Amino acid sequence: MPDSSTYFTKDVLPKKTPVLLMVFHPSCEHCQQETENITKNIEKFKGIQIVMSTMVPLFEMKAFMEKYKLAAYENIIVAQDYTFFLPPYFQFNNLPFLAFYNKKKKLVSTFGGSLPVDKIVAELRK
Repeated sequence: MPDSSTYFTKDVLPKKTPVLLMVFHPSCEHCQQETENITKNIEKFKGIQIVMSTMVPLFEMKAFMEKYKLAAYENIIVAQDYTFFLPPYFQFNNLPFLAFYNKKKKLVSTFGGSLPVDKIVAELRK
């Protein structure tokens, strides 16, 4: 969500759609590469909701969004985790951090680090 007044909740996610949650930092090279790989292969993510979350200030998040033209993709939402909820919840150490949810919004698996696009899509199809 590229503004400071809109709150994102799971209730806005489309029903019966797998979700990829990607926690990233704009300066992380692995996060940048993962974002490039996803956007270059966006057709493989048809029917998959991608939620990208970061803890950085809004201006950094917006710059990242603009750099990768993320607003152009209907199935990508970028949000700021301003309460730092996700790191302690998932207890991850590496970025990007990926969490895979099935169509019923049940957590299937998590992964710390980059993954090839085909492995990401396969995990979401479980």
